[in-house]
Amino acid sequence: MDDRLYPLPGAAPVPPEVLARLKAAVGPRGVAEDPAEIAPHLVAWRDGWRGEVPLVLRPESTAEVAAIVRICAEARVPIVPQSGNTGLTGGGQPHMGGSEIVLSLARMNRIREVDPLNDSMTVEAGVILQTVQEEAARHDRLFPLSLAAEGTCRIGGNLSTNAGGVQVLRYGNARALVLGLEVVTAQGEIWDGLRSLRKDNAGYDMKQVFLGAEGTLGIITAATLKLFPRPRDSAVALVAVPSAEAGIELLALMKAAMGETVTAFELMHEICFTLAAQTMGHEDPMPGSEWRVLLQVDGPGPQGKMAEALEAALGEALERGIATDAVLPASLDQAQKLWRIREDQAEVQQRAGAGIKHDISVPVSRIPEFVAKADAALAAVYPGFRPCTFGHAGDGNLHYNPIRPEDWTDAAWKAETQAINRIVHDLVAEMNGSITAEHGVGRLRMHEMARLKDPVEMSLMRRLKAAMDPAGILNPGKLLA
Repeated sequence: MDDRLYPLPGAAPVPPEVLARLKAAVGPRGVAEDPAEIAPHLVAWRDGWRGEVPLVLRPESTAEVAAIVRICAEARVPIVPQSGNTGLTGGGQPHMGGSEIVLSLARMNRIREVDPLNDSMTVEAGVILQTVQEEAARHDRLFPLSLAAEGTCRIGGNLSTNAGGVQVLRYGNARALVLGLEVVTAQGEIWDGLRSLRKDNAGYDMKQVFLGAEGTLGIITAATLKLFPRPRDSAVALVAVPSAEAGIELLALMKAAMGETVTAFELMHEICFTLAAQTMGHEDPMPGSEWRVLLQVDGPGPQGKMAEALEAALGEALERGIATDAVLPASLDQAQKLWRIREDQAEVQQRAGAGIKHDISVPVSRIPEFVAKADAALAAVYPGFRPCTFGHAGDGNLHYNPIRPEDWTDAAWKAETQAINRIVHDLVAEMNGSITAEHGVGRLRMHEMARLKDPVEMSLMRRLKAAMDPAGILNPGKLLA
């Protein structure tokens, strides 16, 4: 059976009397029962995850979330928390069989407070990431979490999956951007941990338990986020480098020359640009260069200072042979065109043919070794595959997505998923890396994580789950096999 289409083992449909209690808890505006309304909550936008539920609940307040959880805990009905439904590992989709309910946080979309002097903002879980960014900008602040889905993903899901994005190098993952949380526990209790403190040494840091837990330990309903001074000056460059090794040397040079102003550093294989041109009409600014780096530096100003410093650093890179060419856009529009090539990679790959997705991280210094060994290992078994490799080299995270050879069918290539995953993930494990750097585990990586992760660590995770959700109602069949 396809594991994207299976029911929860031993689960039964939700009893009608429980459905009636759940509907009463949120009122008519908080319930979706029409199949057309439910449908978008049941499918993933990529890779075929889908399920069945009798209804979708859309609470408007934390109190309503807590009421839903109490009813489900009493009746042992599983809950699938859902935010923007933009995840990539099947963590937000229910199983088949109608034994679960989807709890959508989309209506909980209020910005509760902005405190510019404390550089903090408190928002509900259903606020769209781009809205958080825009609200911060209205107060002359920056919320730096940035990813391709920012116009549709919601902050609760970002925090539940510990999202990454292009600015992790400077600002850290989602968990580094959180000061406090409000969470509904598996028993339906409300934990108000919305403290806006930078220093709090009074016991366990409970918010970290829920960040990155993918809704398996509690349901995040609100968060107090860190804000930063808004950069006044930026500069972008696309740099050709002779090898992946040179790309990492360029990173070291840029950090030494420009310090923490280096905000983003994306290493991309030539194939990413070729396919972007073929499938979406993007212009390739420097054809023929096997590896390129797309980087951005941000600073306090004055205008033009970052561009001058970047040009000087790149001049040194060219002199030393670390770089062979560089393009510095002359306008914001040109810079945005370069970034769109990077941001469109998910759609580019969908159009180019079946690809086997990997979201891995290794120590930054070992990125070239990983790429060389993975390419060689796959080429030995699958000659002609296209190594669409790109990602956040500044923090060791690569999206290593081999695309089928041009003479293969999509179906034939997808049939090799498990074999290709094993080759790539075993290599990652040898390098003491991670098989999921920013996308989360969900259902996609659940069994591979159990295979490769330290047994003691897996035991600790299972004990934590059993202690905090003994009935196993929160997002079951995800993260922990």
